[in-house]
Amino acid sequence: MTISDAPWPGLTPDLISVLLVVATQARGSVLFHQKMFESRLFFVDKLIDMGAQIILCDPHRAVVVGHDHSLTLHAGRMSSPDIRAGIALLIAALSARGTSRIDNIAQIDRGYEDIEHRLNALGANIRRVELA
Repeated sequence: MTISDAPWPGLTPDLISVLLVVATQARGSVLFHQKMFESRLFFVDKLIDMGAQIILCDPHRAVVVGHDHSLTLHAGRMSSPDIRAGIALLIAALSARGTSRIDNIAQIDRGYEDIEHRLNALGANIRRVELA
């Protein structure tokens, strides 16, 4: 399967990062092609560090090998580089085993106000920690 972004009425490029994380838990391989923007896949290395099976082909394409929940992501420490990658990393952390830490959450807050309360209401366990 190939997923690529496109102008309206196509797939919005803002969903590519979220779908990429979802594909890590699906069955089969998916080629993601980010056509509209430069360097939107630069967060993939953080997912690989968490145990995702991803091949970064070039700055615009990545192949995700999904394992149908047989391969669980593991917790990690990461930094949110932007809104889109930040929410994708948050989703990855929620599906990972263990406790993850995401720094630079102001990026996530820019696009998702009060996200931890809304996700906690759905059963997540997210804690915001203030650092000195």
